[in-house]
Amino acid sequence: MQVKRKNLIKRIVDAGLTVTLLCLMAYQVTGEALHEWLGIGMTLLVIFHQILNIKWYGALFRNKYNALRITQTAVNLLLLLSFALTAFCGMAMSGHAVPFLYGIAPVSFARQTHLSLSHRSFVLMGLHLGIHLPVMAARMSDKTRKAMAAVFCVAATAGLFFFLKNGIYNYLFFRVPFAFLDYEKSPVIVFIENILILLLFAFAGLILAGLCKKGKSRFAK
Repeated sequence: MQVKRKNLIKRIVDAGLTVTLLCLMAYQVTGEALHEWLGIGMTLLVIFHQILNIKWYGALFRNKYNALRITQTAVNLLLLLSFALTAFCGMAMSGHAVPFLYGIAPVSFARQTHLSLSHRSFVLMGLHLGIHLPVMAARMSDKTRKAMAAVFCVAATAGLFFFLKNGIYNYLFFRVPFAFLDYEKSPVIVFIENILILLLFAFAGLILAGLCKKGKSRFAK
C-alpha cells in the first residue's frame, strides 16, 4: 500500500513538472512575473522529485549497464544539470520572485544561457518522457498501443513542423540572444504548439528506447 502511494505521488509530481514546464515555455502567455514564480515552483518540484527518487542515485554505477540504462542515466543527469543551470541563470535575472539574487551572474550571459538551456531542458524532458513510455504502456493491449503509436506519429510530425517554424534550433545552439515571441498568438495555440514539440521529442525518446532494447536482444542472441 505504501509503495502504491509513493508511486502515485511520483506520478503526480511528474505530471506537475510537465505542466509547469509547458507553462514556463509559454512566456508570452504568462508574462515576466508569473514566469519567475513558475520557475521557483519548478525548482522546488525538481528538488522534491530528486528526493522521491533518492534510491535511483544509490544504484548509480552498480550492477551492469546495458544500452537502455546508459541512455536513461545520461538523459536523466543531463536533464537535472540543465534544470539546475536554467534555474541559476533565471535567478540571476530575477526582478520579481528573488530580486536579491539579481546579478549573481552577468545578466547578458545569464539571459542567453537561460534561453538556450531552458529549451534544452524542454528537449531533454521530452526524451525523458519518451524513454519511460514503454513501461507506462506495458499493460495496454496491442490494438491500443498501435492506435496510440499512430496518433503519436502524427503529433510528432506536427511537432517537427512547429519546431522548425518557431526556430527552436536557434535557441538550442546559442544562435540568437533573445527569444522572438508572437504576443498576438492565441494562448491556446501557444500551448498546443509546445505540447506537439514536446511530443516530438517524446517520440524520439520512445524510438531511442526501442533501438536500445533491440540492440540488447540481438547481442543476447
